[in-house]
Amino acid sequence: MRRGTVIFLVINLIIIGFLVNAFSTLIGLLFEDGGADAILRSEIPAPGSNLIDNRTQIIPKIIHQTYKNATIPAKWKAGQQSCIDLHDDYEYKLWTDDMSREFIVTEYPWFTDTFDSYPFPIQRADAIRYFVLHFYGGIYIDLDDGCNRRLDPLLSYPAWLRRTIPTGISNDAMGSVAQHPFFTHVIESLASYNRNWGLPYISVMYSTGPLFLSVMWKEYLGTKREPMEHVRTLMPDEYSKHAWSFFNISKGNSWHGKDAETIFWMGKHWLLLTVSGFAIAGVVGACLWWAWSMWVMKAGRTSTGRTSAGRRKMGWWSRFSGGKDRYELVDRMA
Repeated sequence: MRRGTVIFLVINLIIIGFLVNAFSTLIGLLFEDGGADAILRSEIPAPGSNLIDNRTQIIPKIIHQTYKNATIPAKWKAGQQSCIDLHDDYEYKLWTDDMSREFIVTEYPWFTDTFDSYPFPIQRADAIRYFVLHFYGGIYIDLDDGCNRRLDPLLSYPAWLRRTIPTGISNDAMGSVAQHPFFTHVIESLASYNRNWGLPYISVMYSTGPLFLSVMWKEYLGTKREPMEHVRTLMPDEYSKHAWSFFNISKGNSWHGKDAETIFWMGKHWLLLTVSGFAIAGVVGACLWWAWSMWVMKAGRTSTGRTSAGRRKMGWWSRFSGGKDRYELVDRMA
């Protein structure tokens, strides 16, 4: 194999290796089903069962929700009220924008600059839910999630997150004891993920939203933890759409823009995009190889040809100059 070909392959392998390493957590998410930490249906007492009272409850009875102000849109009032009515013995906290910032300034002042720098309000709404769970503990519920039954069975786990399809987790419903190490990891990582990725939807999802939280979850799964530090997974059937499920869903996500429509279209046509991606990668690789052959390897062959010609000339000259040098050396020795 030619030296130029070897160099080209090595450079490409280095680039591929760098990309795989940089996105290893995201790649790992594609193969993580959360089954090892799943909250099984058999673990959950039926609604109204006496077994619920026999379980140790460690998450505080607090429900957290967020909105820009105290005036909740009509489309979410029923869901909000269902959670309040089913949990009249729980403390209810609605975190408005003003309350959220005041809380951050008071309890987590080191995060104030990052909190204020977020360009989208939804990023602050995402961030505050992690901080209040870390500080108070309790259960966070998005306003577009209504309660289908009491949440008492979920108070028995030190922390839980909701599994999504096809991969990852969501941040619309989650619970935790105060100071849980997972949420410590989450809030300490927020500042380093505060980046603009060009598209608002991607920027939100990967800086504070579900994709960010999924990455945090995948990283956390790779560490050894004590039983009380584990994060359990609420699976889709236990989340919604069944009589025994904990939540029901109404229309939400008002922050989504036109770029989100593109992302959702991509999600529906992932197979086509995967095949297209490999095809594009092949074309790009072929173009790079052509450019490498034309400019780098050709230049190398030209340079080698010139060097060989020069050596031939030097060899012809050395037959004369070399002899003269030997004569002069003999003369000096004489």
